[in-house]
Amino acid sequence: MSAEMDQLIAQFETFQSKVRQAEARFAGVGDMQERIAQVETTVTSPDGTVTVVAGAGGTVTDLRLTAGAMHLEAGQLAQRIMATLRQAVAGAAQQQAGIVDDAFGDQLGVDVSGQVRQAQAEAFGTAAPEPASEQQASRPRRRPAPGDDDDFDQGPILRRS
Repeated sequence: MSAEMDQLIAQFETFQSKVRQAEARFAGVGDMQERIAQVETTVTSPDGTVTVVAGAGGTVTDLRLTAGAMHLEAGQLAQRIMATLRQAVAGAAQQQAGIVDDAFGDQLGVDVSGQVRQAQAEAFGTAAPEPASEQQASRPRRRPAPGDDDDFDQGPILRRS
């Protein structure tokens, strides 16, 4: 009976060792969650007219436009906002990935930051671009009816009185 008891004790010690390893591996989860909750990336467009602040999970927490932004055509302003927004969200995602890598990268054998950068490169166009004919076909343009209030390409949105 002593051999059985020794075997049970050895199995129990192995189990305890695995529990300690798991506890050590995941001890930083709370700290990681706090760091992720504090993620914030602020990006300003090259001309300084648009500023976007993105937080954890890519949440946009602020959008600021200067008076100069109001002088841009609607399409230009939309492009500037979207480009700045993409950069801010991408920066926040990269920060989050770095935090996960710091906490678990070595232990799990993954490079989350590298995976995020690769996915962003593919999503933001470093992969082969779509041919122009397919881009136009995928986004048909609506022809505005005369007097259509939704058509802002006909002139400025804001009028001076």
